[in-house]
Amino acid sequence: MALSNTAFTAADLAGWQSTLLGDSAQAADLSRFADTLAAIECGPTAIVDCTSSDAIAALYPSWLTRGLHVVTPNKKAFSGDMSLFREIQKLSSSPLGPTVYHEATVGAGLPVLSTLNDLVRTGDRIVKIEGIFSGTLSYLFNNFSAPGATQKFSDCVAVAKENGYTEPDPRDDLNGMDVARKVTILGRVAGLDIGTDTLPVENIVPESLRDVSTAEEFMVRLPEFDEHFSQLNREALQAGSVLRYVGFVDGLNGQSSVKLARYPLDHPFASLKGSDNIIAFTTDRFPNPLIIQGAGAGAA
Repeated sequence: MALSNTAFTAADLAGWQSTLLGDSAQAADLSRFADTLAAIECGPTAIVDCTSSDAIAALYPSWLTRGLHVVTPNKKAFSGDMSLFREIQKLSSSPLGPTVYHEATVGAGLPVLSTLNDLVRTGDRIVKIEGIFSGTLSYLFNNFSAPGATQKFSDCVAVAKENGYTEPDPRDDLNGMDVARKVTILGRVAGLDIGTDTLPVENIVPESLRDVSTAEEFMVRLPEFDEHFSQLNREALQAGSVLRYVGFVDGLNGQSSVKLARYPLDHPFASLKGSDNIIAFTTDRFPNPLIIQGAGAGAA
């Protein structure tokens, strides 16, 4: 770890180590790092956490108490232990204090959380939030479950993996936990006491493939279950519907869930293309849902 406030330009790249580090390099220590940032008198200072680490997320309260802002796509602090979420919320609630920006934890770069926060802060009542929150699962079912589509489910997964839409092990998308974390975050921002440990989540990974040792073995064996998925799709299409993997925040009855569901062909979720996300907010002010739609996944 090295801390430096030395002016630096691209022309110095050849000697960046000696220019920036000098004799200041020391063993990495995030607490010392935060102390140093808090002591710098250069205006508002933020720490950007681009990890998915529980341990680093647990440090947010200590950063906030030092007056440091936090910017992060890390879902762990907002979908894990409720006491941590509430502490972060409390420490970042003052208009004069440090803030936490975690817009990218739900909906990639779409203005999902900012919209929800505006609705809540202005006194609107959230009736429900429903959406396709996974760009990966959006891509899969937009291509697999549509009138005239002919691709097998395993082929859709293979193409998505090849294009960089899935995690290295596609089971990490298909098990629904990423969507569950996003639903939890939305529910908590909306004021609900909700967690991934109590949320019903439909895992669409075939049961006998959940414990295979490698992603490669999973991909080799997935075609064994193409008929299962094709049957689900035929039944949906015969009913004039398509399959979509959705998250649902129930603001009234406590029936939030994550599941594979059917939607009629004239529904906005049925006409989605590519890997887009789509989120519909139904509130007292918006009985006809307020819809946000846009890019949700892509190759890294």
